Amino acid sequence: MGDQFDQSNKQLAKVAFDAFYWIINFGSFFASLFMPKLLQGAGPAEWWGWPAASVAFGIPGVLMLIATIFFWAGRKRYVKVPPAPRDPHSFANVIRTALTARGGMTAGLALAIAGCLLALVSVGMIWALDWKIVIALCLALVLVLFGVGLGAWMELENARGRHPDEAVDGVRSVLRVLVIFALVTPFWSLFDQKASTWVFQADAMTKPVWFSPAQMQALNPALVMLIIPFNNFVVYPWLRRRGKEPSQLGRMALGMALAGASWIVVGAMQLMIDGGEALSIAWQVLPYILLTAGEVLLSATGLEFAYSQAPASMKGVIMSFWSLAVTVGNLWVLIVNAGVKNEAVLGAIERSGMGSIAFQMFFFALFALAAALAFHLVAKRYRVVDNYRS
Repeated sequence: MGDQFDQSNKQLAKVAFDAFYWIINFGSFFASLFMPKLLQGAGPAEWWGWPAASVAFGIPGVLMLIATIFFWAGRKRYVKVPPAPRDPHSFANVIRTALTARGGMTAGLALAIAGCLLALVSVGMIWALDWKIVIALCLALVLVLFGVGLGAWMELENARGRHPDEAVDGVRSVLRVLVIFALVTPFWSLFDQKASTWVFQADAMTKPVWFSPAQMQALNPALVMLIIPFNNFVVYPWLRRRGKEPSQLGRMALGMALAGASWIVVGAMQLMIDGGEALSIAWQVLPYILLTAGEVLLSATGLEFAYSQAPASMKGVIMSFWSLAVTVGNLWVLIVNAGVKNEAVLGAIERSGMGSIAFQMFFFALFALAAALAFHLVAKRYRVVDNYRS
């Protein structure tokens, strides 16, 4: 989508990325509201005896097909930047040259090799310590990226002369952005649990008989559809007139802090539930507001930021790393859940007088707040670049 903008209209990119995010949540709202009911057997499953799961999964599939047809029908109206031919100065080629240009062992190459070896150790833990395969493979990927990325950063100047300065500087830009992405991963470890941990909490709260706990998730996209226009037409213009409009990175740091605050609220609610109090599901509205406000500030802004920081030849690379940040965020959840099952950890939690679920909620809250602080400190030193088409 970012290819539709150049230097003449780049100020519209933020509006377009927000609109893109808004329309995604428009569909998500109706899916979150109606799919749980279809899965329970309402609608076609009740009328014609169709399998409920087939209906619940089939309807989104049909709608995706219709959307694809509409997207294809407008193909002549889009700005289509032709794909570049095979590039000898691609991201991977520059990285490889940087690590091997000297022809011998360097500190950067040693670090890259160490990352790969640790990744193999992680994979070996599947059999040695009965690690879950998803945890082991995701951790292996993170170790490779960390070792190779940091090693390449240390040796990147070795690639000059063999690759154009533009390609080398482009790789350095991508590696700098990866630091930002790494600090964003805690947000995703919190956000994606609204479809699991928060639903389990909702199930333990008082609610109308006809209301499914999973339907509470519809509140998230509904709030997104309210907050995005409110920010764009009220908050940001008001701040702009006073010369205080936050930067992209400033908005992202605030978004992560709001996500952390939402988990403090659900943690406090969980303590009350564990204590035997009957809480209405309506209490979840507050943490949903905080989490969704954080999502709009971080996720919608992050898409725009990721595209703007990548040189033209590496936009695909950097957008793929943005998606990978979501995966890594979910990896933290898997690791924490596995750690909490450890007998020593469980014993420490019990001695604190806190339930394991509440403990995890406060842990993730502190995790996000610490990441928000680190993000803010890094953002103050980050030099934003402009890589929209000329």
